[in-house]
Amino acid sequence: MTPPHRLERPSLQNLIQQVDAQSPGTVSPDTVPTGFASVDRVLGGGLRRRDLIVLGGDVGAGKSAFALSLALRVAGAGFPVVFCSGEMDEDRLLERALALEGKVRIDDLRAATLSEERRAAIGAAALRLRDLPITYLPLVGRQFDEALEPAWPRAPALVVVDYLQLLPAPAPRPTRDEDAAESVRALKAVALERRLACLAVAQLPGLRPDRSDARPTLDDFGTLGAVKQHADVVLSLYREEMYNPGGGVEGATELIVGKNRNGPTGFVDLYFYRQWLRFEDMLDPA
Repeated sequence: MTPPHRLERPSLQNLIQQVDAQSPGTVSPDTVPTGFASVDRVLGGGLRRRDLIVLGGDVGAGKSAFALSLALRVAGAGFPVVFCSGEMDEDRLLERALALEGKVRIDDLRAATLSEERRAAIGAAALRLRDLPITYLPLVGRQFDEALEPAWPRAPALVVVDYLQLLPAPAPRPTRDEDAAESVRALKAVALERRLACLAVAQLPGLRPDRSDARPTLDDFGTLGAVKQHADVVLSLYREEMYNPGGGVEGATELIVGKNRNGPTGFVDLYFYRQWLRFEDMLDPA
C-alpha cells in the first residue's frame, strides 16, 4: 500500500509543471489581464479564471462604462469575452464602444456632427472593434440558466454581467436581497464550473451619499453579505466630484479594491472622460 505522503496528486503535479514552465515576470495561464496596468499590478496580473469579481459604485459613477472598457481591453488582448447587458442591446453597446474607442461624444456620433479627423478616428475604431473576440448579449430570460446559456458556445475567458440585480435568481426568493444573494452564489459556481472569470456589475443599496465618507464599503453591496462572503475580488468606483463639486479634480476616480482573496487591497487612480465614457489608468495611460 502506498504511504499517505506518497499518494499522487495530479493537480499539484500540474501546478508545479506550470510554475516551472512559466517565464519569469509573466502571468500564469489562468490569468486574464484587464489591460489597465495599475489594476493588473494590484491583482497579481489581472483577473483569474474561476474567480467572481463584483464591481459596484453609486448611480452615475461609471460602472457600466468601466466594465465595457475592461471588456474591450481584455478582448483586445485576444481573450474571448461575452458582455451580457440588462439595460442595452447590441447596437447601444456598440455605439458606446465606438465612442470610447474613437474618443468622440455619443451625441456627436448620433447627430453625425463629426469633424473629418473624428470621422477617421471612428473608422479606425470600427476596424479594431470588428475583429475583437467579444460578443454582446441581452440579459433576458425568466431563469438564471436561460439568461446565461447563449454565452457558453463562445467559450469565453471573461463573462461580464451588467448588472447583478437584473439577473434572474436560480430560484425565486421572497426579497430582492435574497434573489441577489442567490445569484451571487450561482455566478461563483459558474466561474468555477466553466473555468472563467466572471465580472458582475452591482448596485449599492446600502450606500448613503450624505455620510462623511461616501466611498463604497463591502457592506454597501447588500445581498445579505453574499458579495462580501463569496466574491473573490470586490471593486468599487468613487468619484469625489459627485459628492463635493469643485472640491476634487474633475474626472479623477478611485477604483477601490475592497476585497482581494489572493492578494492586497487598496486603490488605483483612474481618470474618467465623461464625454467619451472612457476610463484611463492615470499612471499607465493606454
